[in-house]
Amino acid sequence: MTTTSTRGRRRAPSKIERAAGKAAALQKPRVILAGLLLLALTSVMLLDGYLRAEVGGDQRVRTGAASDDVPDKVLDGGSILTFRGGQAVSRSVPAKTIALTFDDGPNPTWTPQVLKILRENDVPGTFFLVGSMVSRYPSVVKTMVEQGNEVGIHTFTHVDLSYQSDARVQREMDQTQLALAGAAGITTTLFRAPYSSEADAIDNYSWPVYKKLGEQGYTSVFVDTDSDDWKRPGVSKIIQWATPKKSKGASVLFHDAGGERSQTVKALPQYIKKMKAKGYTFTTISGALAEDRAIGRTATGAGASAGSGTGAGAGSGVVAGAGAVAEGAGPGGEGAGRTRSGMTVLQAAHRTATGATLYEGKALVWAVAVAEWTVPVLAGGLTVVGFAVLGRFGMMLFLARRHHRQRNRRRFSWGPPVTRPVSVIVPAYNEKECIANTLNSLARSTHPIEIIVVDDGSTDGTADIAEGLGLPNVRVLRQENAGKPAALNNGVRSARHDIVVMMDGDTVFEPDTVERLVQPFADPEVGAVAGNAKVGNRRTLIGAWQHIEYVMGFNLDRRMYDLLRCMPTIPGAIGAFRREAVLAVGGMSEDTLAEDTDITIALHRAGWRVVYEEHARAWTEAPGSLGQLWSQRYRWSYGTMQALWKHRTSLTDEGPSGRFGRVGMPLVVVFQIITPVFAPLIDVFTVYSMIFVDFRAALLAWLAVLAVQLLCAAYAFRLDREQYRYLLMMPLQQLAYRQMMYLVLIHSCITALTGGRLRWQKLKRTGEVGTPAGAS
Repeated sequence: MTTTSTRGRRRAPSKIERAAGKAAALQKPRVILAGLLLLALTSVMLLDGYLRAEVGGDQRVRTGAASDDVPDKVLDGGSILTFRGGQAVSRSVPAKTIALTFDDGPNPTWTPQVLKILRENDVPGTFFLVGSMVSRYPSVVKTMVEQGNEVGIHTFTHVDLSYQSDARVQREMDQTQLALAGAAGITTTLFRAPYSSEADAIDNYSWPVYKKLGEQGYTSVFVDTDSDDWKRPGVSKIIQWATPKKSKGASVLFHDAGGERSQTVKALPQYIKKMKAKGYTFTTISGALAEDRAIGRTATGAGASAGSGTGAGAGSGVVAGAGAVAEGAGPGGEGAGRTRSGMTVLQAAHRTATGATLYEGKALVWAVAVAEWTVPVLAGGLTVVGFAVLGRFGMMLFLARRHHRQRNRRRFSWGPPVTRPVSVIVPAYNEKECIANTLNSLARSTHPIEIIVVDDGSTDGTADIAEGLGLPNVRVLRQENAGKPAALNNGVRSARHDIVVMMDGDTVFEPDTVERLVQPFADPEVGAVAGNAKVGNRRTLIGAWQHIEYVMGFNLDRRMYDLLRCMPTIPGAIGAFRREAVLAVGGMSEDTLAEDTDITIALHRAGWRVVYEEHARAWTEAPGSLGQLWSQRYRWSYGTMQALWKHRTSLTDEGPSGRFGRVGMPLVVVFQIITPVFAPLIDVFTVYSMIFVDFRAALLAWLAVLAVQLLCAAYAFRLDREQYRYLLMMPLQQLAYRQMMYLVLIHSCITALTGGRLRWQKLKRTGEVGTPAGAS
């Protein structure tokens, strides 16, 4: 940015102008970054909800549908359904052979126990896995595959596919394949539909799904024998129900997830030993298919060589051989045959994941790991924040009530009445709309005052207006534009009295405001007094929201901080100071954008007491637009952070400085920075719960919190004798205004973390706050 003088010559921008330009250039990226962070956290929550079937979950299960469209050969066929050339082919598990299948896993508790039992008994299993669980527990799946077991797809979110669109069906399959690729580096051609059972349960709605998946190369697996272990009937019943009838082969169903599976874990080793004692062999689904094909080839060969005397022997040999493959090809078995992909015959359904599938799968697993870690941490943190906020409400109500009763007792007194004159400093920069109202209100003061107007290089004639009013005891000091702290310091140096009152150029005092504000100085320990700032332009919606915030958030807080002796901020609109105290700490500092917070903390550290005088009221003009409000609160938030960082050494100080550092500073950090930063996430969680989890419970929780806030606000309004009608706008304030304030704070935090600096931002004034009566 380059400026031009009146003579037309170009000069280099000043240091302040360069800093202002740099700050302005950086604001938009920081706003975008804040939005991206919130979007990322929302995405993480949605992913976590999707994994837990909270987002997009569908609990419908179809029963009793007709099956006249399903071929009889499929309904009456075996438990393994393939499609060759578009034709359905049913196959069965060979006699005296068991394919142990497990649904709904993996589970971090039960699946490892099942794998251990299979390994100890040298038995393979086929696990039909839910993709969301695979992505959450990839190490369990990797161990499962490395141990020699086979895996199949059980959809990603365990939904009844007969209710789903073609796109949803494909997504369920593809996402599970990606999860398998990321977890174990494989994909699979095996599939078992959730809520499926025997082949004769296929109906007209599920049959098109099986056909479509079959055309894509999937082998659908059903159940011959169901252990019904999910019912938890007892170990003996599970073993009994899982035993095939009449020495038939069977695809036997167990569950390694989906509930408490201790009975399954106890029954499984007993079942395996019992079946082996009966002469059964164990294999996987692919192993059963290989054995079935081998038997078919043997039968064909035996028929072709009938009369050669080798039929029975050949048949026995092949069956035994197939059985040997099934037995020997268990976990780690050396007798396992190998496919061209390097997988064992028992894992013939597996395909090695490569290329984009592999990397997308790893990305999915990584994203899920982030969500699995982030969401519980956030939930735990937000729970702590929630209890802290409720605790703060309780503490505020208790201490505010105590403060009110203490300061409003008939016998309460700060000491002898303070009647000596005081100096009122009015820093002003382009306040032509407001300065007349401000000075006229001071002229009606019931306390003797001198008024010092410090014009900070105004270009709109503010100083001329002040001088033109012809009011007594008014001095106008003119200076080049140097900022509000410099203007205040100029006024303090020029003040004739030992007590100085500072106010903004857009603020209006009541006649007795100064008189009430200076009474605490009767106590020699008091170095500064915070007054009661009121929103004068409260007729608009934005003004009403700020009015609620001022009464509840600011003034109720100040009562609490007063009793705790750690008042963090004296409002710029109304505050009184001992002149000697201000000069002793170096005056109003330009180190931060919150010079009021900076000077207040400095006075605490110097050993002065800072108190709140609720009856000294000032009416200020609050920002009238969202843009101006954002600018003001952005500066306040950022300036407060600057002040806290500047005085961080108070944490380890002794005496009054240490008291503020170990009491006041943590309260401000926790309740004015950390809690509001996390507050939007609480709202995101609430909306998320309303949409995807339990609308009624989430709504009741939100209404309960709103009720607590309304209670606090109503009490604050009662203490300040305000009209309750403004509280009708509080629910809307919680939905809109509060979110904006949180985003402002997040924006400020990002600015602080990225090392940015802000320039002073002048708000546009309207002058609508005329007299205190008009403000009500």
